[in-house]
Amino acid sequence: MALPGNTSIRPIHLDDDAAMAAIIRTVMPEFGATGCGFAISDPEVDWMSRAYAEPRHAYFVVERDGRVIGGAGVAPLAGDDGDTCELRKMYFLPEARGSGAGAAMMAACLEAARSFGFRQCYLETLTGMDAAMRLYERSGFRRIDGPMGATGHGGCNTFYLLDLASP
Repeated sequence: MALPGNTSIRPIHLDDDAAMAAIIRTVMPEFGATGCGFAISDPEVDWMSRAYAEPRHAYFVVERDGRVIGGAGVAPLAGDDGDTCELRKMYFLPEARGSGAGAAMMAACLEAARSFGFRQCYLETLTGMDAAMRLYERSGFRRIDGPMGATGHGGCNTFYLLDLASP
């Protein structure tokens, strides 16, 4: 998918960590996601490049005119058998929303998940993140009744799963 202007998606670098931490800490409160049980309190937020350098992990940033404006990644779902990954920490500043960056980011994450051999992709979100939920559903995710794995995101209340064998 072509992105507008000087916008691109690329793997996260060490010098992107502060920008992504600031984005996550800016976006989460916008949707009422503060305190324990949300990414905002996750210590990995401050060192994303290192956290996603592990095997079967990938994190990408959206960059426009040399400035990081969002990101998302995949990693093995904690507490699972290894066949399922989790779409993690997908957050965009308002200026990135509605530009096609979400769909392009989703494609990059799902391509990485498939290349790592995952069979399913799971995600957690919360009521009120309506645009994100529409993106998930357009991408083939289906709602499931409850949480999977051991993510530690006790504040989330909406859960999705995607069969990665389907394009």
